[in-house]
Amino acid sequence: MDRRAKGSDEPRPPHSPRAVVCPRHRFPVVQGFPVVICVVMAAAAMVVAEAQTLRRTATQVRRAAPPTGPWDRSVEGTFFPDAFTTLVGPRPDFTARPSSGGSTGGSSGGSDGQAAPQGGGFRWSGLVSEDTLTDEIKNMKDVVVEACATPSAFKGGGYDKARKGFSAIALAFAVVADYDGDVRWKKDAVTARDLFARAGFNCKVGTDQSFAEAKARIDDLNRMLQGSSPESRPERDEEFAWSQVAGRPALMSRLEEAQAALRPAAASAADFKRNVEAALHAAEVVAVIGEIIQRRDYEYHDDQTYVGYSSEMRDAAAALRQACNDGNYEAAREAAGRIEKSCNACHGDYRG
Repeated sequence: MDRRAKGSDEPRPPHSPRAVVCPRHRFPVVQGFPVVICVVMAAAAMVVAEAQTLRRTATQVRRAAPPTGPWDRSVEGTFFPDAFTTLVGPRPDFTARPSSGGSTGGSSGGSDGQAAPQGGGFRWSGLVSEDTLTDEIKNMKDVVVEACATPSAFKGGGYDKARKGFSAIALAFAVVADYDGDVRWKKDAVTARDLFARAGFNCKVGTDQSFAEAKARIDDLNRMLQGSSPESRPERDEEFAWSQVAGRPALMSRLEEAQAALRPAAASAADFKRNVEAALHAAEVVAVIGEIIQRRDYEYHDDQTYVGYSSEMRDAAAALRQACNDGNYEAAREAAGRIEKSCNACHGDYRG
């Protein structure tokens, strides 16, 4: 038999792996490969370390040395020696996330579903639906069109109706801009909010200028109702504030109209059934106004008694909204009574 076939006495080249027969399974095992693997891994580690060193060297940026010596007069006249001696107020919290639409400040919400959603922003959907916002804008359009039918009608008292109508439209667009969801006109809501807010404030008097602006805003509103964007653009330099959307007197007028619309529905179960849609719309308008008048910069916004009345009115309106959706007359009558009571108490303390 050929001795090389047995693999026992054949000379083996130096440094070559040696084959050993496993006594149990009778197959050859090559020795020496673990050493090769270790050598390869060590070489790879050296390559990685070298690459990291080169990367750190490449990313080092040479920076200019800080200035030394006294400042010249041109610099001293431009900057304060110590800025902290001139700053006023608390340090801003840049980690806070503002809500959409540029809203600034708001109440934390009541117990009837208007808590803030995740991600920041007030949950307007807990107070008012998209349908009510759309209907409010359409309804108020009819008001301003009638008030601005002719220059003489406008100057003879129509300007005051136009002021209330434009303010209500501006308020609706402000809520649309800040709404927690994708609703109609949201893309143009901020522009519309500012345009109609300015028209509302300028219609405090009946002049040729305010009449011309009112007619231009009606044209913008018609374009938006037809699916286009307003052609005009507002001029706003200051930070947005809810108090600039609608004046408090205009909001109180709209609130009284909404309360008047609630009374027929609360008269009886049959009246409630006949007027439930109008009651639902009015309840949501009351809820929105009850929330808005607590916002920063409105009169009495920092008066806890006033805020308490406003919160109670808002929460009662939210409860009435739910009762209308459920068709529950008894709950609706109770909620309407709460609204009336909170308004009367507020008027007694702040109108008398």
